Amino acid sequence: MAAPANNCPGHPDAIGTSRTLVVDPRAHPRIGSMQYPETLPLRDHEVVLTFDDGPLPRNSNQVLQILADNCVKATFFEIGEQARAYPEGIRKLIAAGHTVGTHSQRHPLNFHKMSEAQAKQEVDQGIESAKAAMTDPTALAPFFRIPGLLRAPPVEAYLESQGIQTWSTDFLADDWHRISSAKVYDLAMKRLEAMGKGILLLHDIQARTVGALPKILHDMKARGYRIVHVVPATLQEPATPTEPEQWQLHPPSETVPIARWPKLPNFVFAENETLPAPAALDFDLTEGSVSLSLALANRVRGRGVPLPKEAPWPRPAAPLQVASADAALPVPAAILFEIPEKARATIQPFPISMHHFAEGEIPPGAKLATASSEPRGRRGRGGRHVRRIAHAAPAAARHQARPAPGAKRTHVASLKKRRT
Repeated sequence: MAAPANNCPGHPDAIGTSRTLVVDPRAHPRIGSMQYPETLPLRDHEVVLTFDDGPLPRNSNQVLQILADNCVKATFFEIGEQARAYPEGIRKLIAAGHTVGTHSQRHPLNFHKMSEAQAKQEVDQGIESAKAAMTDPTALAPFFRIPGLLRAPPVEAYLESQGIQTWSTDFLADDWHRISSAKVYDLAMKRLEAMGKGILLLHDIQARTVGALPKILHDMKARGYRIVHVVPATLQEPATPTEPEQWQLHPPSETVPIARWPKLPNFVFAENETLPAPAALDFDLTEGSVSLSLALANRVRGRGVPLPKEAPWPRPAAPLQVASADAALPVPAAILFEIPEKARATIQPFPISMHHFAEGEIPPGAKLATASSEPRGRRGRGGRHVRRIAHAAPAAARHQARPAPGAKRTHVASLKKRRT
């Protein structure tokens, strides 16, 4: 099935197909290092071309012609609705020797949110539509790529149960974005150089992919890359023999040291002689009068719980003398509860304002505060300070000095004038 470059008539510069890789989907249910631990067992500088979302006659036919001109075999993941609409495109792929897988029925971008029943419906309908477009339905490969690479355990579990291999990818060219063909080429070659090998994901329905594909294939050959065609294993054609580490993108090398956990020696205990169980007397420990014997006869106390016969710590030579609880204590003296009271402070009389008294009824002993000793206060009428009595008279004198009902009160200024 391989088509080497020297067997591509009329195209001496074609890259061709270097070899065919036969894989068993049940042995390796998920591939593509972008999302899974395993990828295709490719050698250095080997590339697998894959195309999604077809067929779409206007662009898919051009991609098909470019591959034919370079004698390249690729893998196509087709949408069920597209296969129903353009069945001739599916038949052209089969006739050209390409591998045809499926890409769901409607290409929904919510596979990561679907239940297993919903995913099953999308997968089964896509397979049914692709088979309906083929002359020989057995030509459909059990390969499936989740739309948008939106993987989820339900769809992966269903695909594995049906013996269908889930394909992711190793690197992309971003050709579904609105970028130029030159940008698609740059991304494809740059990422291929970084990976060294792997699965390349493209879209045969995009015009920008049609523009970039010839240069991609040309420069792949110029840089020493080779195209590998992948087909599923059958009874007539078994899987290509491989080693488990080949399914890793970067398998361990014998020349590159890597850290590994040391392996434990495999001891054989069955050949050793059985040792007798230790006796209780083997643990007897005696120190002075304190015995720590583990003899069960001396340790059992009630309900079969083993307890030490003696305390493990040495006991004091003489018992402690404890005072009798009946001994009477002396009654405290009353003087212990006497607290001397502080002498009362002299009660200062409350200052009385002079305007509380009637004319000629100033109590004996009352003093008028001088202007110099009185602090500044609120100003009265005419801007003059109101004088206060420095010391009030005794309570009895104040009681006698109250004016009679209807008596005329005299202002402080008039009292001062009369005294002078």
